[in-house]
Amino acid sequence: MPLRINLPPLSRALLLLLLLLSLLNASFSVRSLIRVQAVPALAIIPTSSLRYPWTTLSAALVETNLVSFAISAITIFYGGRYLERAWTSQEFAKFVLFVTMIPNLLTFAIYCLWYAVSGNKVRANTIINGNVALEAAFLVAFKQLVPEHTVSLFRASIRIRVKHFPAVFVLLNSLSGPLLGTDTAFFLSWLGFLTSWIYLRFYRLAPSLATTATGDDAVIKGDASDTFAFAHFFPDSVQVVLEPLTDSIHKTMLALRICAPFSEEAIDQSNEQASARAEGGLPSLMTGGRGGRGGGRREEAERRRALALKALDQRLTAAAAARVPEAPLAPTAPDAVGEAAGTAATASVTA
Repeated sequence: MPLRINLPPLSRALLLLLLLLSLLNASFSVRSLIRVQAVPALAIIPTSSLRYPWTTLSAALVETNLVSFAISAITIFYGGRYLERAWTSQEFAKFVLFVTMIPNLLTFAIYCLWYAVSGNKVRANTIINGNVALEAAFLVAFKQLVPEHTVSLFRASIRIRVKHFPAVFVLLNSLSGPLLGTDTAFFLSWLGFLTSWIYLRFYRLAPSLATTATGDDAVIKGDASDTFAFAHFFPDSVQVVLEPLTDSIHKTMLALRICAPFSEEAIDQSNEQASARAEGGLPSLMTGGRGGRGGGRREEAERRRALALKALDQRLTAAAAARVPEAPLAPTAPDAVGEAAGTAATASVTA
């Protein structure tokens, strides 16, 4: 029986492009020892990438060593498969474009500015490539979708919740920059983290769980839930310092009309959806679901329907509890019987 890889179309295409572009880059690099350097046509190099605008996308799928290639392949295979099924291919494509192009362009601008200020030609010829920004973005997306899921590492000797992965990832890349000289990973990890959070927090249109079960087309723009605020990506001790700073930045963004303020209804709906997601698991991530190609999708649809019904039930219960009865109480049955007996007695005396 031939081996069949159960991957959605876009994740499969990304995995194939990662393999092809990395092999192409490796073959050019070998030839460059005796001929012309061809890497600028695939990766971003500040001194020559303006001639190759497509590198803002292709650079994210070029890896230069086996370890980083293996990490990128695993990220796309498992992370891309789950997110594409959860969001649909169209929404997943928007997310991938947003979190690869913008970090690459900003990193390119940082190195150009670095060269202009310092005159260091090494910075002008730095090769910007790799899947680091997309890896950070996937972790942010998982933090939104399944924050309370626990991952066991090294035979359960280390257990960590999904919501802590983004902070750990950017911390490790922040330390590797000055220690190992991988400053491109430092910039790409932070920019991938920030751009993915901004997109999911303020701009992405997602179906409302409260209307999924009823077939309505209501959507929520962004994620206004309290647990998806920027400060909540970090430990409690750090949140005390970050919250005033992030509030000031948010007010500045509102003043500049970069984003719109969240309404009370949007905050309530987002909190309800975050609460429902927190009680869900991480289905089909490692196994791809049961029952063939459509089994994972059916299980995911059933899970979403159950969460939607639960969120809707919680909302209706809260609304019923908040409702105060205004109509006067009807007379009880004993009162009505007594009233009738009194009327009958009066009638008999009169007779």
